[in-house]
Parts: sequence; C-alpha cells; structure tokens
Amino acid sequence: MTALPAGYHDAPLVPPTRENVLAEAWVVRELPRLLLRSPRLLRVPRGEGEPVMVLPGHSSTDAWTVPLRAYLRRLGYDAHGWGLGRNHGDVAALLPPVTEQVEVLARRAGRPVHLLGWSLGGVIAREVARDRPDLVAQVITYGTPVVGGPAYTLARESYTPEQISSILVRVAEREQVPIPVPVTAFFSRRDRVVAWRACIDTANEVDHVEVSSTHIGLGLDPDVWEDVARRLRQPPDP
Repeated sequence: MTALPAGYHDAPLVPPTRENVLAEAWVVRELPRLLLRSPRLLRVPRGEGEPVMVLPGHSSTDAWTVPLRAYLRRLGYDAHGWGLGRNHGDVAALLPPVTEQVEVLARRAGRPVHLLGWSLGGVIAREVARDRPDLVAQVITYGTPVVGGPAYTLARESYTPEQISSILVRVAEREQVPIPVPVTAFFSRRDRVVAWRACIDTANEVDHVEVSSTHIGLGLDPDVWEDVARRLRQPPDP
C-alpha cells in the first residue's frame, strides 16, 4: 500500500487558479540553488551509459528539459528528449509515437529505458510503462497530475467539459492495469499549476517525494536533480 503524504486527507482537492499562478515566479530562486549545490550534485554516483528519456509537459518542448538532460549526460547517462516537438496534450494520440521512440532507444541501448516525465509528460511516461514494461526500467515523474486528468490543473481551460469527461473514462479504464515497474512521483505543495493532491497516486505502488519548488521550478530544483540521479543508479522496488 502506497504511503500517503502527511495532511493528504485534510487538504481539499481543488484546481489551481489564475490568481495564484504568479507564485510560480519563485522559480527564479532555483538557479542560485543549483549553482550552490553544483559540487554536491556532481558527487553523486555516476551512470554507465544507461538510456534516459525526458518527456516535456503540456505545451512545452524538449527545450524545457535541456538543463536536466545536460546534467544527466555529465553524470554519464545517455539522456535524450522525446524528439516529438510540442506536447499538445492529447495523451492517446501521443502514446504510440512515444512508445515507438522508447522502443528504438531501448533496442539501440540493449536495455530498458528510464523515463522521466515533467507534468503531462509524466502521464505519458506512466502509460508507456503500463503498456510496455519490457521497455521501461523505471518511471520518475514531477508535478504530474495522475488524478482527474486535466481537471485539477491550469491546463483544464484548454479542454472542453466533454473532453475532460472522456479523459476520465479512459483513465479509469487504464487504471485497471497496474504499472509493474518502479515509479517515483515528486510533488510540491507550492505547485500553482497542478494541484498537489492530484499528483498522489493511490492506485499503484508509488514512492512519493515532496519537494519545495514551484511547478515550473521542478525542472530546475537541485533536490529533484540529486534524487533523480540517485534513483537512476538504484531504482526503488516496484
């Protein structure tokens, strides 16, 4: 049974509001934190060429994941973006081409791929692992809405009520099949893009890790980077 974060049952599950999104400006604090933590970040156990794919969030591209991928390559990992341009938010349509990309990378490396997904990218990473666990070593998500589809995110405005209802039906159907690989989910109560409770997975065995950054800052948070690097060397048990 997955351990739930403190205060989980007391916190309301409500979508974030545009009025509070300005708090995401705290992302600027992550760059100084990264610089200060650089010596420690470079002392973590190094990789041995393990393949890693980092999937971007809704409406973003591989450009958003360049810093993390550069760090992982510095540590010795074979880190890649997803190579599919902008994440337009249609998980059902994106799943086949992403799975194909993961299959190519796994075949070329001769071993399963570690999938990292930011926000909606994490949803896609989870679904690839659900369908093709033979291709995936583990899944690590950060700020990923696993509850309610886009309903508890700022991106809900990009979907019609009918689309959200359809997504929820599809999510419920897919959740009948558990994810059989290790899954780590980073979340933050300071997230103003995705409701933090929507990042908590009660349907699968998931290791939840709380950090203090904003949603945008999750991609630059040195706490996330260090923990990701350690988990790439030693994935948790599924």
